[in-house]
Amino acid sequence: MHTAVQALRYVNLVAYVALGVVTFLIWRGRRDRPTRWAAIAFGSLGLLELFGLIPVHHGNFLEQVDVRFVIALLVLFPYLVFRFTNAFKPPNPKLANGLFALSAVLVVWTFALPRIPTANEHRSTGFQVWITVFFIHWSLLSIVSAWSLWSAGRAQPTVARRRMQALALAVALITLALVLALPSSNGHNWLAVGSQALALVSVIAFFLAFLPPQVLRIVWRAPEQARMQQAITSLLSFAQTQEEVAARVLGPAADIVGARAIAIADPDGEFIASWNVPADAAWEDTRVVEVAVEGGGTIVVWTSPYAPFFGEEELRLLQTLGALVGLALDRVRLYQAEHEARVALERADEVKTNFIALAAHELRTPVTTIHGFVTTLHQLSDRLDDEQRQAVGAALVQQTQRMATLVEQLLDLSRLDAEAIEIAPEQVDVRSQVEEIVHVAIANPADVQIDVPEHTLAVVDRNALERIVTNLVTNAFRYGVPPVWVRAEQTDRHLRLSVEDSGKGVAPEFIPDLFERFTRSQGASLVPGGTGLGLAIARAYARAHGGDLVYEAARPHGACFRLILPMGKR
Repeated sequence: MHTAVQALRYVNLVAYVALGVVTFLIWRGRRDRPTRWAAIAFGSLGLLELFGLIPVHHGNFLEQVDVRFVIALLVLFPYLVFRFTNAFKPPNPKLANGLFALSAVLVVWTFALPRIPTANEHRSTGFQVWITVFFIHWSLLSIVSAWSLWSAGRAQPTVARRRMQALALAVALITLALVLALPSSNGHNWLAVGSQALALVSVIAFFLAFLPPQVLRIVWRAPEQARMQQAITSLLSFAQTQEEVAARVLGPAADIVGARAIAIADPDGEFIASWNVPADAAWEDTRVVEVAVEGGGTIVVWTSPYAPFFGEEELRLLQTLGALVGLALDRVRLYQAEHEARVALERADEVKTNFIALAAHELRTPVTTIHGFVTTLHQLSDRLDDEQRQAVGAALVQQTQRMATLVEQLLDLSRLDAEAIEIAPEQVDVRSQVEEIVHVAIANPADVQIDVPEHTLAVVDRNALERIVTNLVTNAFRYGVPPVWVRAEQTDRHLRLSVEDSGKGVAPEFIPDLFERFTRSQGASLVPGGTGLGLAIARAYARAHGGDLVYEAARPHGACFRLILPMGKR
């Protein structure tokens, strides 16, 4: 029995000193708050074991100091473990202050004891009270620390949960070993063997918590690893959007590190893919961890405060995942660029086809009419008198002018559809520009009332403004009744211009089709000279300029068209 106890003591001595060295090296590598308290706690435990090797000379003053120092380290150990377990998030202030005070009182009490009795000496009442308080202190701190780790570990991924549970179990076992050590201090009995055996099991559990073997990590990580492998495999199949890539991979990646949210950011810090990231991205008891990705960028993880300590290897796995996701996102971007180019080509082809169809359809009538008149002049010219020839000539001029206007409008539409018209804002005197447009477009400019303040300057495209206002003023006289008002004002970096007539306005049932191409109301179709393209062209110019053209009924009657154009920088 004596041999077994001694053997276990020496094994525990080596194991606890090694544990202190391991936690110290972990602290050297990480230099954060949890590892600092771990190094202090388990370094003190290893130091306690080393002090136990000093030969005991009963009655010697130095021996009494050595014993008290060892006991003080023993008193402090559970408090240091408590500080380690609560280094991840702030503990309850009242509980923390109470435990600190109890630990400080017990340390002072230890050095104030008149004498530390040996194993065979009589224990005074004062010493018995001290032992009772010591065990209460140790048990209370151990229970709080173990329960804190165990309960917090429930919400963690498998690896972190197992490590935290191993640490909680180790704290509980070392407390039980201490309880068994008290009645066995007088000999080498089965209680002593049990105490040393529990101490050995606890140190093994401590090693599993701080430095678990790689094989054990793989076994623990198996559930999340399986899902992660499925996610990585899914990257091989084609995804069309960045959101689809994120949905496939980032959720499983969050599971493996116990993250509430995860995102991939480019080198400029802009998120290119994310999972479950809220607008404010703020939670209590959450730590933001950034993992660098090879090739630039980072993976941003909103995870529990325990993950960086108990799941550091899992966080490193995200680097590999980030590289794979980066490749998948590059593939998506290439696909989207190719898709946009293909859509642009298809749209250009559709514009060309539509233009040819529209041109053929709309030019057929004037061309047929012109052809008929020309044939008449060619075949029957000698039978026509001067008045008939003049009528045919006037009809030819009218139809050729209509055809020229239609060709110009069709070309405008084709350029607008193909986005080939360049908008070049420049400073324009709005009133003088409107006056010039009216004098060119209208036979009797006096019928137009221009309500534009003098020296109203706007930074707009002159050509777009001319095309839009010309169409609106011409339509106002063609389909409305004079007088016509043109009003304009410059507000909130926009030019707002309206053209209003005094006619009957637009029939309510025709308003939805008002800006459609080649659509004319029943009343408008009776008016000669229209093509059904003017309003479509005017709105297309307005939208090409980044603005819009809208219709509303004028009061008490009439039609009012409102143009809103943003003013660009000169």
